[in-house]
Amino acid sequence: MVLLHPRRLVLVGLAVAAAGGSARAETTIVRIGATAGPHAQILEAVRPVAARQGLELQIVEFSDYITPNAALDAGDLQANSYQNKPFLDQQIKDRGYKIENAGFTVNFPLGIYSRRWKRWEDVPEGAQIAIQNDPTNGGRSLLLLRDAGVIGLREGVGLLPTLRDIVSNLRKLRFIEIDAAQTPRALDDVDAAAVNTNFALSANLNPSRDALLRETPKSPYVNLIAVRSVDRDKPWVRALLDSYRSDEVKAFILATFSGAVLPSW
Repeated sequence: MVLLHPRRLVLVGLAVAAAGGSARAETTIVRIGATAGPHAQILEAVRPVAARQGLELQIVEFSDYITPNAALDAGDLQANSYQNKPFLDQQIKDRGYKIENAGFTVNFPLGIYSRRWKRWEDVPEGAQIAIQNDPTNGGRSLLLLRDAGVIGLREGVGLLPTLRDIVSNLRKLRFIEIDAAQTPRALDDVDAAAVNTNFALSANLNPSRDALLRETPKSPYVNLIAVRSVDRDKPWVRALLDSYRSDEVKAFILATFSGAVLPSW
């Protein structure tokens, strides 16, 4: 059993009484995991929309990228909302999870940040750069640096390049790999760090204002809702996805995150 640390669990019955003691209207309870910050905030906006479709969301917050998939695969969650497809695919390959993509949600363009330098052009030769230590996000950061002309990567690396795939590094940058959740804290100790947007926002970093380099919105890293394979075709999955991809939730995202989070629908 995976230990969960919920911010709040809404305890409700599986049915609500109709007037006059007549038939009960059934409500489906869905425990859905998310990383703290924007993903959980968006689910709070999804909650009332989902309620109108007969879903009662119990939002469980996590502080890392690994536990939510373990909890989902173990059946401690019915869904999670925090990851992109390359990350999910790698987790399934590495751990054999019986979980899958139920539908795409939002995009969080990745950024390179610094507390020491105001522009990327100011970052000196030999600077120390922190990137994430998981294959998907670390590779994503290297692709961003390649696309910005900072490094060269071996041809054919796909979406999962590693430090071993760097073939040119004219500025002699020194890379260290750390847990994705720790990258904002590393900014006090390194010249720059690649920080996923959900962690950047939690650290009061605005991607559109503070990032020295940033992904374009059109990338393969759109986030998704994941469910167990056995649940994939259940009616509540479609209701959850439709609730998330509603006009009401889109308006909330655009008003709340000022372009740091982009709806995919």
